[in-house]
Amino acid sequence: MKIAAILASLFLTVTAASAQPLTILALGDSLTAGYGLQPSDAFPVKLESVLRARGHDVRVINAGVSGDTALDGASRLDWALAEPVDAAIVELGANDALRGLPVPQAEAALDQVLGRLAEKKVPVLLAGMRAPPNLGPEYQAQFDGMYERLAARHGARLYPFFLEGVAADPGLNQADGMHPNPAGVDVIVTRMLPDVEQLLAQASQK
Repeated sequence: MKIAAILASLFLTVTAASAQPLTILALGDSLTAGYGLQPSDAFPVKLESVLRARGHDVRVINAGVSGDTALDGASRLDWALAEPVDAAIVELGANDALRGLPVPQAEAALDQVLGRLAEKKVPVLLAGMRAPPNLGPEYQAQFDGMYERLAARHGARLYPFFLEGVAADPGLNQADGMHPNPAGVDVIVTRMLPDVEQLLAQASQK
């Protein structure tokens, strides 16, 4: 009887553990945080809602801070990892490009972020950005290529441009022309969904 009770207890413990939702850390800047939007319209919230509607037991943590550079994101990564996470979406670098900051500085910071996540065996979807054309072709080439270099270096999944299908479309952006409106966030979520689901599949195999 005692053995049966122990086995039943172990079964319930394992079942409860397996029932825990997968947790995705969304580390980013204002594009992740939901600048200018209602909290319910922020990218992490809408992504979680769509994933749940598709049958995924998942929680997405909004770790976006408006104005953050890649270095800022790296400096608060350990705080963001205060609770265990199963996967991460990293969206940083837009503010580096907008300020014309040195690309090696941003790349080193993102390298640190991806390295730290790799140490913790957290699979990553790296969301790339693009430099504004006014910074010149040399800066553009160096900055835009940074994400592919980093993804290859760390074995991360790459989504080349976070604002794909949204950038420069007035109907999908707020008045500032840089931050997506709710309809723009919907487009981002829809386009990224296949990559995020592959990320979840990778996380569930850990």
